Amino acid sequence: MKKEDIVKTINENYREYEGYVQFSHRPIDIEKDVFKDGKKVEMADESGFVYEAHFCNGMESVAIRQVNDNWLKSITDISEVKKEDRQTYFAKGGNVVMAQIWEAKPDTLCEGMPVMELQKVVFAGFAKGGQA
Repeated sequence: MKKEDIVKTINENYREYEGYVQFSHRPIDIEKDVFKDGKKVEMADESGFVYEAHFCNGMESVAIRQVNDNWLKSITDISEVKKEDRQTYFAKGGNVVMAQIWEAKPDTLCEGMPVMELQKVVFAGFAKGGQA
């Protein structure tokens, strides 16, 4: 996909989500790269490409990353993530909420009993009023 294609995909599928886009050639600009309330991603004045993008609608988290010459899109259901598994981190322009995804897996050190293992940490939106 060309950069125009990925921007079109983001604008068509994730306009109702909140999130951010990281471009390859510059730091995140709060005014241009953070998306809330249906704001569109614009590429008219960009010389780089979308390196990665993260969006969330409260029910699912979407990560889009460029890996070599391909795009990797990962969608994670976060609808049942517990409050204690959501962490708020300070970020320029507002706090970011990240959700920890845990899964029970048998552990040989615990006689095969299931043990919760962290699988991944995903973007879960922006904190409202400083709270997750």
